[in-house]
Amino acid sequence: MTTTPPPYVPGHELLSGRSAVVTAAAGAGIGGATARRLLEEGARVVVSDAHARRLKESSARLADAFGADRVAALPCDVTDEAQVAALFDLAEERFGRLDVVVNNAGLGGTADLVDMTDEQWEKVLDVTLNGTFRCTRAALRRMKAGSAGGGVIVNNASVIGWRAQRGQAHYAAAKAGVMALTRCAALEAAEFGVRVNAVAPSLAMHPHLVKVTTPELLEELTGREAFGRYAEPWEVANVIVFLASGYSSYMTGEVVSVSSRHA
Repeated sequence: MTTTPPPYVPGHELLSGRSAVVTAAAGAGIGGATARRLLEEGARVVVSDAHARRLKESSARLADAFGADRVAALPCDVTDEAQVAALFDLAEERFGRLDVVVNNAGLGGTADLVDMTDEQWEKVLDVTLNGTFRCTRAALRRMKAGSAGGGVIVNNASVIGWRAQRGQAHYAAAKAGVMALTRCAALEAAEFGVRVNAVAPSLAMHPHLVKVTTPELLEELTGREAFGRYAEPWEVANVIVFLASGYSSYMTGEVVSVSSRHA
């Protein structure tokens, strides 16, 4: 069975007045869709990405659509602690507060473990897991000391953190680590009113995925989904908005599967 995506859901001002940071937000994937969804819900957003040119172009489009006073941008490599600190400093300087952080930066690849180099392993772990750690740490330090009162962090994990897939040992280990980091950070953050959750998408289509995945594997993965199709990035972003909003006020330390896959 193959279905078509549902109609795009309009915004409902769920995040009016909030200030948010989204990493890896310059592309056509989950990060870019999340930045747009947050803006549609009334938030002010700092977008970041390691690709400065793409970030400049995408942030300009968002500023045109939602107003330059609601959009800021800063290139950020999440493997660099100084750049991470500068990103969060900008959010507080530009908007006066930090309410929502979406840690979307991640790096994949395909290699059997027997052929995988230390460099391949370390690069995926450093961006995907260590980058999420650096940004979560920076966010919690500011949210704990800030005057905004609480805050929300949403990490992007993956169902691969639960399910095995050949050639994905480094990515699976990193995403499973993001899940564990989310749960531990949530326990520490609860005492100062900050919630930490994660989404775990199965298959959300974006241009980078097409480049690093064979057509045969994409067809196989899509065939495993109950709806017979991949998720649109904005469908994952909708769940991130839910976790960032007051509708999920009693949820913390949770990893929410955004998937129709059951095998």
